[in-house]
Amino acid sequence: MNKGVNLKIKGKVQGVFFRVSAQEKAQELDLMGWIKNKTDGTVVIEAEGEEQRLQELINWCQAGPEYAKVDDIKVEWQTPTGKFKDFTINH
Repeated sequence: MNKGVNLKIKGKVQGVFFRVSAQEKAQELDLMGWIKNKTDGTVVIEAEGEEQRLQELINWCQAGPEYAKVDDIKVEWQTPTGKFKDFTINH
């Protein structure tokens, strides 16, 4: 069953290849959506796909790439919109 999720990730998550690594993981999991750095130092992800694969992405985000230090992840489940065609990095 497809679902949507919005993630707000806090910690040392900018300048450590978090977006590129998360994009690669999302593409590997066949998820659609986007990832973006926010001015407050967080990273935000909006993703859609199979619930189990979204959970795998959430689990991956808890550690992130090698130099990241994730302090907290806010997870908000939502109804999928079907508007995404791939998983992109937004600027």
